[in-house]
Amino acid sequence: MSTSFAKPQETNWPKIYKEEFFHITEVMVTDVASPPVAARIYAYTNLAAYLVIKSQGAEFQNKDLLEHSYLSSHDWEIRSEKVQSPEFAAVLAFLKVGKAIMPSGYLLEEKQSEWIQKAIKAKIISKKTLQAHIDLATEVAVKVMDVAKKDGYLQLSTLTRYTPQKGEGFWYPTPPAYIAAVEPEWKTIKPFYIQNLEDYKPAPMAPFDMKEGSSFHTQLMEVYNTTNELNEERKLIANFWDCNPFKVEFSGHMAIGVKKISPGGHWIGITGIAAQKANLSFTETAYVHALVGLTLHDAFISCWKAKYDTDRIRPETVINQKFDQRWRPLLQTPPFPEYTSGHSVISRASAVVLTGYFGDNFDFIDSSETYFGLPERPFPSFLYASEEAAISRLYGGIHFRDAIEEGIKQGEKIGTMIWSNLNQ
Repeated sequence: MSTSFAKPQETNWPKIYKEEFFHITEVMVTDVASPPVAARIYAYTNLAAYLVIKSQGAEFQNKDLLEHSYLSSHDWEIRSEKVQSPEFAAVLAFLKVGKAIMPSGYLLEEKQSEWIQKAIKAKIISKKTLQAHIDLATEVAVKVMDVAKKDGYLQLSTLTRYTPQKGEGFWYPTPPAYIAAVEPEWKTIKPFYIQNLEDYKPAPMAPFDMKEGSSFHTQLMEVYNTTNELNEERKLIANFWDCNPFKVEFSGHMAIGVKKISPGGHWIGITGIAAQKANLSFTETAYVHALVGLTLHDAFISCWKAKYDTDRIRPETVINQKFDQRWRPLLQTPPFPEYTSGHSVISRASAVVLTGYFGDNFDFIDSSETYFGLPERPFPSFLYASEEAAISRLYGGIHFRDAIEEGIKQGEKIGTMIWSNLNQ
């Protein structure tokens, strides 16, 4: 994507934020960042932009995002001087955090240089004031990374490796690549707003039971029959919300990764679309992006705890083992346990905070997936989009209904808690 500038007073900041931030998503796709890892990156990068704007004395429509979060106890005093364009410094800050936090973050060095040249050319900043902006962005980025280094992520590699449990009903690696379980200890990562993960524990799932008429068997057959009778609209819905960065295609003996956005990336994209449609100021654009980023982070931690606490088998494994060895779901099954549905949890949590911010029935055209070859899709509201994202997992053949429905409830509870805290 290329960013185009008008004169400073006419600058379309929501559009520029969206386009410049997409460079971070591109690097995540290159790194094949797992969904929870991607959410963590979205949280810290957008937090950097928010903190730059906050440090420059901006006033936001809603409460400070640091309030009611563990971030409130951190030292966020910024010593850098006031700058000509806080907006420019904020974009530079999220690019700097992106460079520091991602394995292939070095790819953003070029984007930082391009951003500086574009801003000088458009007279957003002057060469004389450039260093002051760089100093501010660097100071904030360093502070954000100091917090990121203490959230438990660096300790994940030292924890006991996950081993699939023996016995019926437990998760096992799925075709075609049989990838090992992804981020089994993600529940140890520090959330921003959730104080006790047990408060967001979903209702018990249907126990593994292959007797005809049992809840589990009924749901299993629903997955099997639904995927065998998909119409074109349901196929489109499933593919639109696929968001599986681990998708693999085989050519002979060669495995080829298919580039896809993560679920969190899809909702960050929607956030940018909404900010642009509402013609938000840069201040509010940074706020709502940080809000969604922090929400995604907490929602994934809660969901991943449920996944590995329950360690539930995927529909594909049961169907292949019990009655149809050749059956494959429409979507490739992601490499982690089934309950609850990640897209259901994070889509609902994101939709709740976006609805709180933009209001009910905020219609939009979702073009988040056009970069990945999928068409635009219109939605009458964020909540409607989250419902479609959730049911897409049934159409895709990768989730049982209770994982979807309980995932929606889990996400609703998380989103409501976060938005309520900001509006007490």
